[in-house]
Amino acid sequence: MIRTERELFDYIKSNYIPDLKLADDKFSSYDCYSLKHKMVIELKCRRTHYDSLFVEKMKYDKLISLGCEARYVNSTPKGVYSFNINEIDVDWIERVMKKQTDFSNNSKVAKIVGELHITNSKLL
Repeated sequence: MIRTERELFDYIKSNYIPDLKLADDKFSSYDCYSLKHKMVIELKCRRTHYDSLFVEKMKYDKLISLGCEARYVNSTPKGVYSFNINEIDVDWIERVMKKQTDFSNNSKVAKIVGELHITNSKLL
């Protein structure tokens, strides 16, 4: 099972996109990119499997605005799911969620999120 975004990056680079590079800026709107495929990728690792995975609207909007293929890749205990978010219609809802999942600030905030069902993904 892939547990970290670095492991997920290495898995994709080794098996699918050899020219994959990490984003230069850690505050970038994406985690990695491929010049050959004109693609940006946001990576997420989930400790629990869900058939629907959430993407924040703010993140989605930034990725789509880049004008290239935008992928949202999630690892779960059941596999790695790659969504081409340029091709998915997303219904947005407001949900109260943790501000940050893996950091000390786990206060609750309202977020605008969309559900991406794994049937709309490619299983890697």
